[in-house]
Formats: sequence, C-alpha cells, structure tokens
Amino acid sequence: MSDPQTRSTLFPRGSWAETARISDILRKETVGGALLLIGSVIALVWANSPWSDSYTALRDFPVGPASLHLNLSLGTWAADGLLAIFFFVVGLELKREFVAGDLRDPRRAALPIAAAVGGMAVPALVFVLVNARTGDGALAGWAIPTATDIAFAVAVLAIVSTHLPAALRTFLLTLAVVDDLLAVTVIAVFYTEELAFGPLLLALIPLALFTVAVQRRVRSWWILLPLAGATWFLVHESGIHATVAGVLLGFAVPVIRSQKSGGPAAGPGLAEHFEHRIRPISAGFAVPLFAFFAAGVTVGGFSGLSTSLRDPVALGIVAGLVIGKAVGIFGTTYLMSRFTRATLDSGLAWLDVLGVALLGGIGFTVSLLVGDLAFGMESMRADHVKVGVLTGSVTAAVLASAVLRVRNGAYRTIALQESQDDDGDGIPDVYQR
Repeated sequence: MSDPQTRSTLFPRGSWAETARISDILRKETVGGALLLIGSVIALVWANSPWSDSYTALRDFPVGPASLHLNLSLGTWAADGLLAIFFFVVGLELKREFVAGDLRDPRRAALPIAAAVGGMAVPALVFVLVNARTGDGALAGWAIPTATDIAFAVAVLAIVSTHLPAALRTFLLTLAVVDDLLAVTVIAVFYTEELAFGPLLLALIPLALFTVAVQRRVRSWWILLPLAGATWFLVHESGIHATVAGVLLGFAVPVIRSQKSGGPAAGPGLAEHFEHRIRPISAGFAVPLFAFFAAGVTVGGFSGLSTSLRDPVALGIVAGLVIGKAVGIFGTTYLMSRFTRATLDSGLAWLDVLGVALLGGIGFTVSLLVGDLAFGMESMRADHVKVGVLTGSVTAAVLASAVLRVRNGAYRTIALQESQDDDGDGIPDVYQR
C-alpha cells in the first residue's frame, strides 16, 4: 500500500533505482540535445549561405530501390526511417515506466499523463483559435505545437546549469514520453491520407514474429533486425507514417525477466538492455541527423523572418508552444492539486512547475515532423512552419531558463540533500527514509 505522503504530495521523490536510471537517461539525452542543436545550427547556416542550393540538393537527393517504393529523399529517410528508431526507444521507455517503473502506481502515473494531455490539448486549441479564419488548409497544422522535445529540453537544462530536483526531472521525462506516444497516435490517426489494408495486415506477421522472438529473450540482431525492417516497410507501405512501427516494436519487448531467467530480482530485462544499446544511436545519430535535414529553412534575413511570422500558421505555432504548452501543463497540474488536495513536495514551489511547463514548449523534433506531414516538405508554408517551430522552441527555452535560474539556489540545496550518503552504502540517505 502506498504511504499517505505519496498520495497527498505532488512530485514526491521516487525510488533511488528509478532516480538513478532516469539520471542516466537524461545524461545521454543531454549529449543528444547538444548534437541536435549543432545539427540544427549547421543546417540553418548552410541554408542561409550562398551555398544553400547544395543543402537543398543534399536533402532532396533520392536513395533507395524504386521497385519497393523506397526511392526516397535523404530528408524523407531521416523523417520516416531514423525517427522510427527514436520512437522505438519511446515505446521501450513508456512500457518500462508503466510495467516496472515508479509509474506502475496509477496515483503516480496520473499527474504526468494528465499534464501531457493538457499540454497537447491547450496548444492545439490556441493554434485553432489563431487560425480559425485563415483558411487555405491552415487548420491542418493544429497538432504542430503539441509535442515536447526532451533532448532539446535537457540540453537547455545543461546550458543554464540548473540542478533541477529529481522529482521534476522524472516528471519532465515521463511527460515528454507520454507526449511522444500521443503525438505518434495523432500522426497515425489524423495524418494518414490513404490507408492500404493489405500491407497493414501483412505487417502483423513480422510484428508477431518479432514479439515471439523477444518474448523468448532472443537478442540476435540477424533475427530481430530483418523482422523489425519488414514491419517498418509494410507499415510504410500501408500509408501510416512509418514511425508508428517503431512504437509498436518497442511495446513488444518484455520489461521484466522471465522466471526461468531469475525473475525481476535478477537484473534488467530485455527492454532495458535494448534501451542501453539503442538510445545512444537515437540520441546521438538519428535525432540530430533528422534535425539537420528538417531545420534548414531559408530565413531571408530580418525581413524574411518578419514575413514568416506574419503568417497566422507560424503565429499559431509560436503561441501554441510558448503560451499553450505552459498553460496546458501548469494549468492541468494546478487543477490536479486542487481536485486531489495534494500539495507540492517540500522545497518545491509553483514557480518550478511553471519553469518545467515552459520547457515543455520546446517542440522542435516532433513538431517539425508534424509540420512536414501537415503541409508537405515542399509547400509554400513549409518554411513558415519551420520558422514558427524554431522561434517558439527558442522562446520557450529562453523563458524556461530565466524562470528556472531564479530558483537555482533552492535546487542546489535539494541536490545536496539528494546526494548526501553518510553511511557510504552508495544510496543517498534521503532515499532510505
């Protein structure tokens, strides 16, 4: 049975094992976030240089067998292929959180799930309100400002050197993972123009074989990789965005060791094993390369920037990411507190929640992906969408940094408490009380 403190406190401190695991994940995401920023800056500089045509030619260079309908541009391969790796890790992480993590307790899971839903619904509403009379298919972009980019967010935390408490870091990561799952659901449901049931049904065959293999704890890449590739290909052929295959494959992987292998007490399960192997590829290669191909927008100087931001679609994206995300996440958290009569954990303040909510407005990766799906990579609005995503994400990052830096002194005190180990057993004392 959960103790009363857990039931009546928002952002309670979790177990040491889960805190240590999440800290390790965020360290990897920090490196990935730095590479993402580097790739984005290179793309922006290149796309606005005298050699911009070479960037466009590289992004649009076709690769792959035409006979299999895979003669895709490098930019499309990055969006459809590399991001499937990212969403595979999302599937692994989400399943692990709810099967073996602290969030297997429904009371602990309720807050980040509700905050993720609020953090998607309000930005979408803000976008729709801004573009209600725009016309010309503008409302197709309603889902663009609904995503949170965890790599970008933790990179911002690293840059501003804030010691964000473990409970808030866990909340931010879980919110972003749930957010990504909701985003891929939106992509599958609302951005599938034509659905081919034949390939979709055929995709169940390699997916089922992959599931059987991992449930039997098979780790051989020469078995799993072809099955995963076949699933990805058939989902791609069905008309559903291929990143959905990544999530489905991640959900198939078992989290807890079988009894034959020693059960939960025997150590990490297959999901955590895959996560350790695949996350560095996702964070260090797949997402930064996608950002490189997706962020290269020709701004055209200050006049071009102002022209882009006069487009209601771009304004809706900026307002959704900066205002909608903050209101959605903060507002939902506050309402959960009021309805459940829960209070903030000791040492935390509502200003901390606002800072995390503003961090949630860093949409970037998935927002750029949804923008491409909503308006196309070559449409007239494509550049305006990218300017809106970049402007909104950077603005949210700056505001979040300013808010969190105000509280950094309090965070240092909490960090000291969470690292003190007087008995020298390797587990901070605060997690043993």
